[in-house]
Amino acid sequence: MNFILWVLLYVSNTAFVWWVVWGGGASWFEGWRSLFIIDWLWSYSWNSEQIALYILLFWVVHTVWFAIGLFVPEARGFFW
Repeated sequence: MNFILWVLLYVSNTAFVWWVVWGGGASWFEGWRSLFIIDWLWSYSWNSEQIALYILLFWVVHTVWFAIGLFVPEARGFFW
C-alpha cells in the first residue's frame, strides 16, 4: 500500500473515531446498530460509554500500527 493511501485511511479512521467518541456517534450505535462496528453478538446490550471505550482502545492499536507502517512499508499490508 502506498504512503498516501496509508495516511488517508488513518485520517478517515481517526475522523470516524472522533465522531463516535466525542461527536455523539456512540449513542447512535447503541442497540442493534452496535453489531456493525463491534461485531459481537452481545454488543447490542452495551451502552454508549462502553462503545466509545471499545472504539477508542482500537484506535490506540491502529495508531501504533500506523506509526509502525510509516517506517516499515511491509507493515502496511493487511494480514487477513
